[in-house]
Amino acid sequence: MNFERDDFIISTEPERLDIDFIWRSLNTTYWAQNRPREIVAASFKNSVCFGIYTKESRQQVGFARVVTDYATFSWICDVFVDEKHRKKGLAKWLMACVTEHPLVKNSVSLLGTRDAHGLYEKYGYVRTELMRRPRQQEEVSSPKR
Repeated sequence: MNFERDDFIISTEPERLDIDFIWRSLNTTYWAQNRPREIVAASFKNSVCFGIYTKESRQQVGFARVVTDYATFSWICDVFVDEKHRKKGLAKWLMACVTEHPLVKNSVSLLGTRDAHGLYEKYGYVRTELMRRPRQQEEVSSPKR
């Protein structure tokens, strides 16, 4: 699925994703710092990913990921726009495309944020308190017997 506006394209085509750009960008965020590259790449396989690209250079400049059961539930995560392309309305356009996507539009949709409540509230999200269980880290040392 592709959407076009001005000098940009939003696409859900997995082969267009720039894994290195996404990984580097996520490592600058409060929610995904130090997330290993292989985990970032693996997360794409079980998600619908939205990339924002410049029309001219086809360079990726933004991203959002939707984890879904393809019927009743969706979780919006890893939303960002590269600093050089902020203040152009791209995050709003990205969220409009995500929330209108058939897999999200008719599902219960959740997300978590510390600082972008105003953006998400424009698309129908309501501030609530969520429970969270962090990812378990593999043990570095061998267990003692």
